[in-house]
Amino acid sequence: MMSTLNFLADNPNALLLVMAILSLFIGSFLNVVIYRLPRMMEQGWSEECRLYLGLKPHTEPEKINLCLPFSHCPQCKKHIRPLHNIPLLSYLWLRGKCAYCHARISIRYPLVEALTCVMSVYVTWRFGVSWSLLAALLFTWIIISLTFIDLDFHLLPDQLTLTLLWLGLLFSLHPVFTNSHDAILGAISGYLLFAAIQFTFKFATGKTGMGQGDYKFLAAQGAFLGWQSLPLIVLLASLSGLLFTLTHMVFKRQFKSVPLPFGPYLALAGWIAMLWGNDIMQYYFQLT
Repeated sequence: MMSTLNFLADNPNALLLVMAILSLFIGSFLNVVIYRLPRMMEQGWSEECRLYLGLKPHTEPEKINLCLPFSHCPQCKKHIRPLHNIPLLSYLWLRGKCAYCHARISIRYPLVEALTCVMSVYVTWRFGVSWSLLAALLFTWIIISLTFIDLDFHLLPDQLTLTLLWLGLLFSLHPVFTNSHDAILGAISGYLLFAAIQFTFKFATGKTGMGQGDYKFLAAQGAFLGWQSLPLIVLLASLSGLLFTLTHMVFKRQFKSVPLPFGPYLALAGWIAMLWGNDIMQYYFQLT
């Protein structure tokens, strides 16, 4: 194992090639997480509600988890052969259609795989073989999953946000991006910041501006990157969210209040802060 790591550390091009291939398969797994995790949560909530109401357990046609059932076409229900499940290549070979019923395959699947590959390779090039690379890759893969789940369901699952938070605290023991003191303060400050904003907004308007998933997501980023990163993350997320909202209003001609997920902007801001946060802050202080 160590000899392999030493070889990859001494051969950056080989490291990038290995990561490119590996991350394509990671992206394929993230597609499974994005599709199945919300449905797993819905099944769990349904069972809990029936138990609370004293009803008999609902017999689902098929229990799902991240491993079973095996991948299948949502239209014809036929299992997807390994040859038809190669990241990116199978989509191109099948021309975006099911091999059996020829139903269209969502462009989302190769998009997630390609995005995971590009972001992972860049992170690998940036950090090289190190603990920082492991932490950055886990951070990247989790925020990709959170982004697309939030886009689809307006939901940031605890299974991912709290995993990110605990990973941040764990890596702070090394430390990687921050020390334990700043990580703990970051987790507390991140949660309380959005909780305070939401409380003030609801008190003033009587409306709910954001969910608790956003609190936990910002807390997780504070744990990963330290409390010092929170102002930059909130600023970048707010600016990108505002820009997208204005663009959406202009092109879609929707000027009424439309709920939009904030998780994708937090994810983008957190990734930028992880890679270039120190550079951005240094540049800012040089200007002031």
